[in-house]
Amino acid sequence: MLNLQSVQNTRKLDILGASASTLCLIHCVATPFLFIAEASATHLQHHHHHGDTPLWWSVIDIVFIIISFFAIYFSVKTTSKNWVKYALFASWALLTFIILNEKLEGIHLAEEWVYLPALSLVGLHLYNRRYCQCEDEHCPVPNEKVA
Repeated sequence: MLNLQSVQNTRKLDILGASASTLCLIHCVATPFLFIAEASATHLQHHHHHGDTPLWWSVIDIVFIIISFFAIYFSVKTTSKNWVKYALFASWALLTFIILNEKLEGIHLAEEWVYLPALSLVGLHLYNRRYCQCEDEHCPVPNEKVA
């Protein structure tokens, strides 16, 4: 049986998960533009420094994966819909695979592939927050305000 405190904590975790996934998505979209800006700036300065991605920028990917994992892990403990549990973990696994594959330079995948699992995680966390915090598969969540 779910209590109100448990539902509120899970909703906060879903917001954390959706936020982390959104930030991950922004990070993925911004990266090419930052590299273009950096390349243009170094070219204009007549420096031919071809440095790799800054370490702090690369580490952000891993931080997002870790935060997303824990947000999913704790969110699925109280979700009422099993398919949401599987969809959250499948999206997370796909996102993790794509990011690690890119870092390890495995299979060549188009950059756009990362958007699918990131958007899925955002949507699934928001769906879970709104519709999956009840005691059975069919109950709607009342329109209550959660702090």
